[in-house]
Amino acid sequence: MPARSIATATISFGLVSVPVNIYSSSESKASVSFNMLHKKCGTRLKQQYICPKDNNEVVTRDDTVKGYEFAKDQYVVLTPEELKALEEKATSTIDVIEFVPLSGVDREYLEKVYYLGPDKGGDRAYRLLAAALKETGRAALGQYAARGQQHLVLLRPLNGVLVMEQLHYADEVRPTTEVTIPAGEVKDAELKLAKQLIDQTSNDSFEPAKYKDTVRERTLETIQRKIDGQDITGDAAPSSDTKMLDLMEALKASLSKETPKKEKAESKRKVS
Repeated sequence: MPARSIATATISFGLVSVPVNIYSSSESKASVSFNMLHKKCGTRLKQQYICPKDNNEVVTRDDTVKGYEFAKDQYVVLTPEELKALEEKATSTIDVIEFVPLSGVDREYLEKVYYLGPDKGGDRAYRLLAAALKETGRAALGQYAARGQQHLVLLRPLNGVLVMEQLHYADEVRPTTEVTIPAGEVKDAELKLAKQLIDQTSNDSFEPAKYKDTVRERTLETIQRKIDGQDITGDAAPSSDTKMLDLMEALKASLSKETPKKEKAESKRKVS
């Protein structure tokens, strides 16, 4: 079934305009969530807004306003009209500001991914932009206003399709300097073994289809057993080996464990 467009936009770079359709690049499976129920009768509970200042008075939605905390416990209240005025006007235009090396965009900036397809009359310019980006190894960096916000976006080619990556702004990404790494050295012998382990467990291609969310599958299976009236309290929890090994010992043990897998895979390739 063809993908369904979730929005339309126009890519603008120089004097060139490319009308496009925007598609979701993925379909995330809903996580297994649980509701809060009344233990006595099993009824789903409702949430309420409580005012701690007025003797825990229950406040209805009609009696609420939105405010911004500009200092500790101090708020400035904004009316619906003022909030509306603050919203970024949706232009439906992806304004390309500059072209940057695709390899130079750090992955920690990535927030969301969308696919773009040519809209009516835009297929020629669409193909041209995708080909030019592929040939130059560059990506188009720009901004896109939608749903009251202005997003930083990156356009890159993938199998002839333009991909729009919604990026975090620089002030939204924490610097790596916030992570404390104790001073120390990497020993040559340990590094050699670690590289061997990487080599033995490496794959020449990215194959995400090999992996499944086993926790979600196990949770749904267990819930179904509960629905069917089975006892699930006796299920054994996944075992975890908490034994701490010396780093060198752990590397050697990992290598000996992975070697048969590597040899088996290589022999299979030779046979094929």
